[in-house]
Formats: sequence, C-alpha cells, structure tokens
Amino acid sequence: MTTIRSTARGRRLGPAFSWFGVVGGAVAWSVHLIAAWAVDELTCGAGRATVAGVPLVAVMWVAVIVPALVTAAALAVSALVWRRESAAARQRADRGYGRTGMLGLVGLGANALFLSIIVAGGAAVLVLPVCQP
Repeated sequence: MTTIRSTARGRRLGPAFSWFGVVGGAVAWSVHLIAAWAVDELTCGAGRATVAGVPLVAVMWVAVIVPALVTAAALAVSALVWRRESAAARQRADRGYGRTGMLGLVGLGANALFLSIIVAGGAAVLVLPVCQP
C-alpha cells in the first residue's frame, strides 16, 4: 500500500494509520463486547456488585466509553484518509480512489456501524440494572 501525501501540508499517512481506520472500530467493539459481558457475568455470578472495590456500574461504563472513544478515533482517521485520497484523486484528474481511498470509505461505514452498536450497548447499561436475577 502506498502512503498518502497531502501536498498542502506535506504530511504522510502510513498504511498502519489507514488500517487503524478500517479495523479500529471492529477491534474496539470486540473488546467492548467481551470485556463488558465477561465482567458482568463473572461479577454477578459470584454474587458481588463490585470489581476490585469499584462499583460494577462504573466498570461497565468504562467498558462502553473507552471502546466508543477508540471507535470515534478510527472514524476520524477514516474520514481523514478518505478526504486526503479524494483530494489527491482530484489533483490527478482521476475518477477512482484506489486502494487507500477504498480503505477510508469502508472505514467510514464500518466505524459508524460499530459506534452505533457500542452506543446502543451503553444505553442498555444506563437503562437496565447490571445484575438481573
């Protein structure tokens, strides 16, 4: 994969940056799902309402907010990659975006979806009690 170079600013975005924009939200959602579910099940199964002295509700909020922030960052990276590749394609008078532009576009859609899923999970934490019988 080639690096994207903005002629106006002269900054380069490497392939790792582009790939974070594509898979960052998916990884964050997976961590959110596994961490939130595992902590909730193990803590409630043991009959406790705290994790290492921290209330379970606070731990669940952290398991929602941190992945949401990572997904929002991946969404911003995807937007940046797509915008820079679009500008580069216009300068080349090219209609296609190439692989890097496609990564940015896929990242935009995927991260928007994963962010909405994480926010919906956070709404469930807000509305429903954490340890239900």
